[in-house]
Amino acid sequence: MATKAPQLDQFDGAMTGSAPVVRRDSALSRAWREFRTQRVLYLMVLPGVLYFLVFRYYPMYGAIIAFKEYRVLDGILGSPWVGLHHFRAVFNSTYFPSIVENTLLISLYRFSFGIPVGIALALMLNEVRIGWFKQGVQTVTYLPHFLSWVIVFGVLQVLLGTPNGLINQPLVAAGGNPINFLADPNWFRTVLVASGMWKEVGWSAIIYLAALASISNELYEAASVDGASRLRRVWDISLPGILPVVLLVSLLNLGNLLSAGFEQVFIMYNPAVYGVGDIIDTWVYRTGIQNFGYSVGAAVGLFKGVVGMVLIVGCNWLARKTTGKGIIW
Repeated sequence: MATKAPQLDQFDGAMTGSAPVVRRDSALSRAWREFRTQRVLYLMVLPGVLYFLVFRYYPMYGAIIAFKEYRVLDGILGSPWVGLHHFRAVFNSTYFPSIVENTLLISLYRFSFGIPVGIALALMLNEVRIGWFKQGVQTVTYLPHFLSWVIVFGVLQVLLGTPNGLINQPLVAAGGNPINFLADPNWFRTVLVASGMWKEVGWSAIIYLAALASISNELYEAASVDGASRLRRVWDISLPGILPVVLLVSLLNLGNLLSAGFEQVFIMYNPAVYGVGDIIDTWVYRTGIQNFGYSVGAAVGLFKGVVGMVLIVGCNWLARKTTGKGIIW
């Protein structure tokens, strides 16, 4: 009966007749060896890790003031505990249902229209074969991403905000009444979502274009030989090819469902549209910063974080059940 020969890389003394000793590397030594082998890559990652540790994880310590009556002079540890008092105050506020409704509606409008438009733009650019035209359209569409919301608001003021604006001039000439779109509750959400799409659609299309570039041209050539039309190739090859990226972007946006773009709303809204434009973050700004209600602001921020985590984990689980792919595990 044949016997298995001892492995020289596993045993010492196997050829000398002495008792074999198994070589066991500790986890620390394996980690150190891995670091020495890939030290350049780890050093490249280090600034990003430090950023998240300092500006993302360390500030989480301050979340405990949501359960305290925070006083600046007493500090975080010296302030008295009040339990869930601030959470009850927020949830029982007469403004809370309204600001949650506004936040959800604005975020859902952004999500429902922004992602499909970005995908459509990327698919159309991917089909363009004239290089200079494709690059020109890309440049024109993603340049607004680099503009601040202050500049965008100034442009919107010229176009929409005055009776003599460029949009109101033809309305008045046609016999209609001028509309101040930025101060009209019936138009404010539309302007908010449309301006956000205009500013970010080109930038989001770059992500989908990068995913489209990773699809093998052989698939398109084989489909073309089989007689598939351009629309059929887009439907059967391009869309399935970018599905993981679409899933990733969708899950990340769902995690920010209760944010709704504070900077844009804060710059564009005014008391005339508080009923339809006041979101959770703007309310927290007025209550938590202007009125020095830091504990209330921390309570709302903690609530948003928990809801965002639940949404991401739940949607990731649903995505894995339906498509077999997720981003967390």
